Amino acid sequence: MIADIWFDPSCPYTWVTSRWLLEVRKVRPVEVRWHVMSLSVLNEGRDDDPEGDPEGYLWVPVRVCAAVRRHHGQEALGRFYTALWTTGDGGDWIGDLRAALESAGLPAGLAEAGLSTDYDDDVRASHAEGIALVGEHVGTPIVAVTGTGDGPGGSGRIAFFGPVVSRVPRGEDAGRLWDGTLLVAGTPGFHELKGGPHREPVLG
Repeated sequence: MIADIWFDPSCPYTWVTSRWLLEVRKVRPVEVRWHVMSLSVLNEGRDDDPEGDPEGYLWVPVRVCAAVRRHHGQEALGRFYTALWTTGDGGDWIGDLRAALESAGLPAGLAEAGLSTDYDDDVRASHAEGIALVGEHVGTPIVAVTGTGDGPGGSGRIAFFGPVVSRVPRGEDAGRLWDGTLLVAGTPGFHELKGGPHREPVLG
């Protein structure tokens, strides 16, 4: 079974969801594959600024992710994404791009992509691929699961936004959330399920 995740590297809730998928991988036969999407692209043309990013800084890490994906593949992207959030002083947001690249075994020079528009087409294409699975009414992350034998119309692929969690389920708790998410998202006619108000994410 393959779980493709589209993520904006700047979103802390997406980070927690991505760590859940890695926990799922330990208890279910799941392979995780990594793709970028962008909150900056998602919010283009809006009158408000839901991310509070008037300077466009959120473009920087996603461009570097796109450069990693293009030149080194999705597995390297997964390593870099992990390093972004675990390299440095353990603060509440992503760390130094060059240090994260080096920690992931990648050329530090790829950090220069963050201030270039050379990879914007890659970002937009990957973003569009993810959004096409669920629609523009959602954000990051998007997960598409192949090999379930279910899915709308018997497609064998289930796609959904989230799940949005504030802490990482571990072990069999992660597996149960996985099983339940596939059951709900794979139900014909299913559209949305929400829990309580967001809590601050636990990033460790």
